Amino acid sequence: TVAWDTLTWFGALIAMAGQLNAMGLIKWFAGKVTQMVSGLSPEVAIIILMLVYYYSHYLFASGAAHIGAMYSAFLAVAISLKAPPLATALFMGFLSNIMGGLTHYGIGSAPPYFGTRFVGLPEWWKLGFATSVVNLLIWSVVGGAWWKFLGLI
Repeated sequence: TVAWDTLTWFGALIAMAGQLNAMGLIKWFAGKVTQMVSGLSPEVAIIILMLVYYYSHYLFASGAAHIGAMYSAFLAVAISLKAPPLATALFMGFLSNIMGGLTHYGIGSAPPYFGTRFVGLPEWWKLGFATSVVNLLIWSVVGGAWWKFLGLI
């Protein structure tokens, strides 16, 4: 059944994410991103880092695999760039939740929905990207203003 197929594949995907870490790929990728943003102002560097973290979800077949492989590495890089630790950890946590809609495989509930064939693959990816831009603007602008008011940033 679709449910057992989904469960089986997610187990394999999470194991693969662990292997990406074990083989040093995530450390290498985080190092390349750090090189890319070095020399930029901390604010611009952190924005680029968060966008790379968010949109690199296209390369992962599940949220758990992506978060497990990249969250701690990118959080460490952001903190080394003088990002406020609590706000950065929270923001990356929020990004980790909203990035699931990018693709038809991006989060646990997506494959069964995609399996209904109500929305085709090209349309799903277009809608996922458009929604991601709106989500990022809302979470960054409105959320950023609210966090500034609360004193988190």
